[in-house]
Amino acid sequence: MFRNKTPSGAPKEDFPYWLVAAVGIAVFLLFQIATDDIYSQVMSTVSRGIGLTVFVTLVAFFCASLIGLLLALASLSGSIVLRQMARFYVEIVRGMPIIVLLLYIAFVATPLFIAGVNAIVEPLGLDPLRTRDFPLLWRAVLALTIGYSAFIAEVFRAGIQAVDKGQIEAAEALGMNGWLRFRLIIFPQALKTILPPLGNDFVALIKDSSLVSVLGVADITQLGKVYAAGSFRYFETYNVVALIYLMMTITLSLALRKFERAKQIQER
Repeated sequence: MFRNKTPSGAPKEDFPYWLVAAVGIAVFLLFQIATDDIYSQVMSTVSRGIGLTVFVTLVAFFCASLIGLLLALASLSGSIVLRQMARFYVEIVRGMPIIVLLLYIAFVATPLFIAGVNAIVEPLGLDPLRTRDFPLLWRAVLALTIGYSAFIAEVFRAGIQAVDKGQIEAAEALGMNGWLRFRLIIFPQALKTILPPLGNDFVALIKDSSLVSVLGVADITQLGKVYAAGSFRYFETYNVVALIYLMMTITLSLALRKFERAKQIQER
């Protein structure tokens, strides 16, 4: 019923047969891409969206992390107004599906924002903005940023709260102000707790970046949809699309696990 243990008492890791099977499937599909004209054409078309997928993921994750950190600090502040505002934001955004948030930002919030800006600039004699001046790509990035900032805020909050209060009290006794305590004592220790779930959120964001295809943004998924609709080669197209996403996410997940294990070994 229980896995064998190593001499140190830690659970013994199972041999990753699942990874062998996954690599076997990937090798087969890569062979098809190299030898089959249809597969190679699909790959040539779909791979043009990899750069945009990576761009959307990196920009959205970076911005979401900054906003998430600010939300976490607000939720732990001494001000009830800041705490309640942060909790309102987190609960509302986390309760909304990402695709609904994406459509809301793109087709409701953005036109409302532009209408509000125009109501201010037009009386001043300035040229009004048009909705199409705000590209769908950036609406998608904004929506993913808002959506993931709420989840990342909870990761930061949990990590900060996990820091031993004795460490904070010792820093206060040394006369450190709030900024120095956070920068030198709290955040470096919280980072050990934060990194694993933060890495998981990054992997999840890579997958959820495919949702930008509903706005017609030319990422991997959108290019696959367009190619499949024009050629009726759905089987080959979505095999390639799935392969690209799996290669990115599984590779990154394995790298994060290796990094986490290395950190655990260093701490022993």
